[in-house]
Amino acid sequence: MRSITNRLALLFSAILLAAIAGVYFGVTPTLESALRDQKLNSLALDARRYSGPIQASIGSNDDVRVVNRLVRHAADAAAARVTLLGVTRGSYGLQTYLKYDSTAEVDIRDLAFAVAADAARTGRTAQGTEAGTSGRVAEAARPLFYVPRGGGRKVVGSVVVYSQPLQDVEANVRVIRRRILIAGGIALLLSALAAWFTARQFSRRVLRMQRVAQRVAAGDFSARFERGSLDELGRLGRALDDMQRQLSELEDARKRFIATASHELRTPIFSLGGFLELLQDEELDDETRERFLGQLREQVDRLGKLATDLLDLSRLEAGSLDLRPEETDIGELARDVAAEFIPALAAHDSHLELRLATQPVEAVCDPERVAQIMRILIDNALSHTPTGTDVVLAAVHRDGRVRLSVTDYGSGIKRTALPRIFEPFYTSDDAQGSGLGLAIAHELAERMSGELSAESVPGRTTFALELPT
Repeated sequence: MRSITNRLALLFSAILLAAIAGVYFGVTPTLESALRDQKLNSLALDARRYSGPIQASIGSNDDVRVVNRLVRHAADAAAARVTLLGVTRGSYGLQTYLKYDSTAEVDIRDLAFAVAADAARTGRTAQGTEAGTSGRVAEAARPLFYVPRGGGRKVVGSVVVYSQPLQDVEANVRVIRRRILIAGGIALLLSALAAWFTARQFSRRVLRMQRVAQRVAAGDFSARFERGSLDELGRLGRALDDMQRQLSELEDARKRFIATASHELRTPIFSLGGFLELLQDEELDDETRERFLGQLREQVDRLGKLATDLLDLSRLEAGSLDLRPEETDIGELARDVAAEFIPALAAHDSHLELRLATQPVEAVCDPERVAQIMRILIDNALSHTPTGTDVVLAAVHRDGRVRLSVTDYGSGIKRTALPRIFEPFYTSDDAQGSGLGLAIAHELAERMSGELSAESVPGRTTFALELPT
């Protein structure tokens, strides 16, 4: 029972078995009752239709043979047994007795004709069944009235009973039940086989998916899930295959990240070790020692920046970096960030020009993260341009969005490098740094529902950040 194939086959079989049982025990009794009622109604209709001559003959005091002949004629016309009963009212109450019968029997012991007493008592046609020696019998009794000699209202003097055996009804019901059992048994067998086969096909597909999932879990990302079918398992296979492809890409990115991060960290660490060995030389003069200490500080700063960038990128990729969007004046924020770069601009012998609108340029964003993007873009412009290259920082409204741009007038970015500049650890041939700044800026822009783009031609490069207002 641990097999889904067997459980589905048993489930379908149980459902069909319940349906067959419902038909057998619920429908056939109803059918038998309907057929019995139909026969009783037919007898009652025949009683009304063919009892008129008998009523007239009794009222005119015809000879017994005439009445008996009329009873037989009614039986022939109705294709039923017709029995004429008299009614007495004495000290024992209302009772009936046999007068005539279409079968010429003078003593009927197996039938009590209870419906005759009901018809005589109520004065209306009565219907019912009773058990005889040959089986159950359907009966319809019609009262026959007469007017007493002293006058008065009519009273029931006789009752004519039309009866037919119910053997044909019972036989028909037995045939129907037998056919239900035979057809149900065949359907049950076929459905069990079909359910088992169908479930087997599904379980095989699930097992194949399981084996592929185990290979993927073991690190084999070359395995592929089935994508051909359009049913639920097919859609699941496509979703799993997409997941497998994303896992493969993440694994490749992880390996590249580890390799590049190891390389980026190794360089400043080796440099620090080398300078420390040189500083241990007691014969160094003060000027050389001071120069080595300056280079040590540069490598430590580089290592600290690299560690911070790696942490930010890791938090962005993990989705754990919290953003606090609010209404922000981008122009005011640009002025604050530009003021931070006054020493760096002086060292680079460059000028930073602010081109801001006269009206407040507001956007819904995290001001701290937008400031971080500005710092990355300005630092990138100063790091990748020759000394004395001017930089322009602009903020304007455009097409319902806020556009913040940093433009430098350096040599530009190579056309082949432009599509990859937002990839982690990617740097151009003459670039300095870890190659993480622009990747971080790009991720931050997307997290704030913005977009960071780059345009470059010889002599001018522009990075533009667009944010919703």
